[in-house]
Amino acid sequence: MKVRWLGRVPYREAWDLQRALSARSDEDYLLLLEHPPVYTIGRSGDPDHVLCDPAAVGAELVHVDRGGDVTYHGPGQLVGYPLLTIGSGMERGVGHVHLVEQMVIDALLALGSPPGSVGRLEGFPGVWIGPDGGSTESGTGPRKVCAVGVRTSKGRTTHGFALNVTTDLAMFKHIVPCGIVGFGVTSLEAEGIPATIPEVLDAVIASADATWGPIEDVQRVTDAGSRRDSPATSSSRSSRVHPLPEPRGTNDPKPVAVAFGDTRGERSLDRRLRRAGIEPAGGLGTTARKPTWMRVPARMESGFLDLRQELRRNDLVTVCEEAGCPNIYECWADGTATFMINGSRCTRACGFCQVDTRRPLALDTSEPARLAETVQRMGLAHAVVTCVARDDLSDGGAGAFAATIAAIRQRSPSTVVEVLISDCKGERVALRTIFDASPDVLNHNLETVARLQRAVRPSAGYARSLAVLARAKDAGLTTKSGLIVGMGEQMDEVLSALADLRAVGVDIVTVGQYLRPSTRHLPVSRWWTPDEFDVITRAAASMGFAHVQASPLTRSSYHAREAAAASCLASGSGLQPAALV
Repeated sequence: MKVRWLGRVPYREAWDLQRALSARSDEDYLLLLEHPPVYTIGRSGDPDHVLCDPAAVGAELVHVDRGGDVTYHGPGQLVGYPLLTIGSGMERGVGHVHLVEQMVIDALLALGSPPGSVGRLEGFPGVWIGPDGGSTESGTGPRKVCAVGVRTSKGRTTHGFALNVTTDLAMFKHIVPCGIVGFGVTSLEAEGIPATIPEVLDAVIASADATWGPIEDVQRVTDAGSRRDSPATSSSRSSRVHPLPEPRGTNDPKPVAVAFGDTRGERSLDRRLRRAGIEPAGGLGTTARKPTWMRVPARMESGFLDLRQELRRNDLVTVCEEAGCPNIYECWADGTATFMINGSRCTRACGFCQVDTRRPLALDTSEPARLAETVQRMGLAHAVVTCVARDDLSDGGAGAFAATIAAIRQRSPSTVVEVLISDCKGERVALRTIFDASPDVLNHNLETVARLQRAVRPSAGYARSLAVLARAKDAGLTTKSGLIVGMGEQMDEVLSALADLRAVGVDIVTVGQYLRPSTRHLPVSRWWTPDEFDVITRAAASMGFAHVQASPLTRSSYHAREAAAASCLASGSGLQPAALV
């Protein structure tokens, strides 16, 4: 079993993720997380059991495909989704529910609940406090502390349990919880059990190991507001920094030197690093030389100069320049570039990226046509289009992607179009705008392992990125993602992230070495060796990816034509390999 602590995840994103993992993978997963306030109602639920306008109390209402009636999810509640292969049939389904209940019961007993104080209530699924007696009127009767609702389809389970730890119980007053009248809802806090979410999380993982184990792989997203160490965040990896040119136009604050453990005057990047178990002052030394395999000679050949002139003529931006890609000379000399749309200023400040983070300018509506003209003039067989994040726009910049894809298709019908998109804040309508434009390859980068997500890209999310890729796969697209290494991760964490990408159906994966753009960015923890990239390549290939590109100098769009061709041949998709040559 693989266990993932994902932090706080919007309900629909978690739902998409669990459905993808259940349908596309035969691996057993246990997803553990919190949700923002949301009421969910099962297939047989009674709409009259929702007693309020959910929006009026700061929640949303989602109709789901599990059994059961209406319940509430929110902060302070540990939600678990066991995604298991159990076979089919009603008896198996009931047995699964009982196992989920027993797993939670055992965890509560381990946390100090007295024997007999917690258990099942006949005829009412879930876990109850005081199930064997007491008066409901006096408040000592059975109180539900954990709701259980599952779905089994084709021998795979989805949904699971919701354990109230420090949940706001007032939110249950706006519904008839689980359609049950006469019994109350409680929490560990209300019952005088002084447990925190991290403590309950550890107890549940231990109980799940005893119930469904062995658990061989636990990865945790480090919470933005928590300093608590976990098995995935316990070690602090010392490293030194490698200097690179300052980013152009960035307005990031200068770093403040502080002693490890002292957060006074510390910038947010350093605080995020500490929470992920990394010393901000560490990294490769600023005077350290790159290893030979990371040195790229400047090649001002005619192809490079011609492409640069063409880009300047049409006033286009490339991520090759903005992100300081080390492969710019090779790719441009070969007539390949990754175009960047929606301007050159990003609304996010990821810890690894040197793209300009000043206030974005208004969109240039002529940009798609100018880009398409350049693709036609260059005779590109494969065009890669990426973007800056535009959280200031209602659609996150999705409309510009659709317009650009359409413009390229109109001018160069045979050109294969690959897009490298942001997460559009997970908005379904925005993402559907891009998916409906039918790019030949849909790339969205996971960037790093679960533990480092909040440090590396604080405005994004591990679960959200996996959900975006799962949705793209559901739309019938060839999907691609990538990781950067050298920011403090370990090999086992990289392989776990790759396994998660493959489990949601990603076809193509890239892995490359991180290069620090400036002293204002994340330190380089170490240089990964070519032999280690070979290990990654072999491991990823064994997972079933159609194409793996892993090397020190690999970037998302490096050898993109070859990757798309390999994926198309492996999957038998509509892409024609001849168009990629």
